[in-house]
Amino acid sequence: MEDNKLKETKKTVLIVDDEKPIIDVLMYNMEREPFNLIEAYDGKMALEMAFKYKPDIILLDVMLPKIDGLTVCKRIKNVMNVPIIIISAKGEEVDKIVGLEIGADDYITKPFSVREVVARIKANLRKAEADNSFKNIEDIKQEKVEEHDKIITIGELVINVDKFEVQVRNKPIELTLREFEVLKYLASQPGQVVTRETLLEKVWGYEYYGDIRTVDVTIRRIREKIEVDTSSPKILITKRGVGYYLSSKEK
Repeated sequence: MEDNKLKETKKTVLIVDDEKPIIDVLMYNMEREPFNLIEAYDGKMALEMAFKYKPDIILLDVMLPKIDGLTVCKRIKNVMNVPIIIISAKGEEVDKIVGLEIGADDYITKPFSVREVVARIKANLRKAEADNSFKNIEDIKQEKVEEHDKIITIGELVINVDKFEVQVRNKPIELTLREFEVLKYLASQPGQVVTRETLLEKVWGYEYYGDIRTVDVTIRRIREKIEVDTSSPKILITKRGVGYYLSSKEK
């Protein structure tokens, strides 16, 4: 695709899959959407297209020739803050966990409907725009009144909302943006159980097509970073059959 075809008024979607029929179907059905569509058929081409066109979002297959999709995801995330939706024929939990851990924002398992793909794209784009707007506003505030950072303290957990920083037991914890947003949302109402569906809607922005397993995977990753014993969590608690909450009790 020529550079002048990438109109500024539309969001650019990079579709990466080694199966041309899948790309053709997606491209055909998504032409009616307000997107600029570009495609790549292997990992090497995906990296070249991502760095050249700087898409607003990427649909990325895992099983790719030359460079696998997970490696592509990691390399892109190291230099670009772009939402990436992993598309994979693999349904194993480990693939989803690895994808989210290295920076993917979402995943879709084949076979999928084009309607679901479009819904996920729009939801992730809305979330990315909201995150960027929030960061810009907070950056301005921080320049003016850095001493007024919003701090949430719940037991051993300390969240600096303005600086996107988290400490547990006085030690800094590195979280992905999505993990931070989940923790921040739960921290805004400590002790109150939040359903997975609510988290999916409020944090991911999904209204109809979300997969609640995405929430479970993210919660698991957060626990691995903040809990002493993930088999007996003391901070991020599960209310069986309902959802999750942050314990407001000192441990």
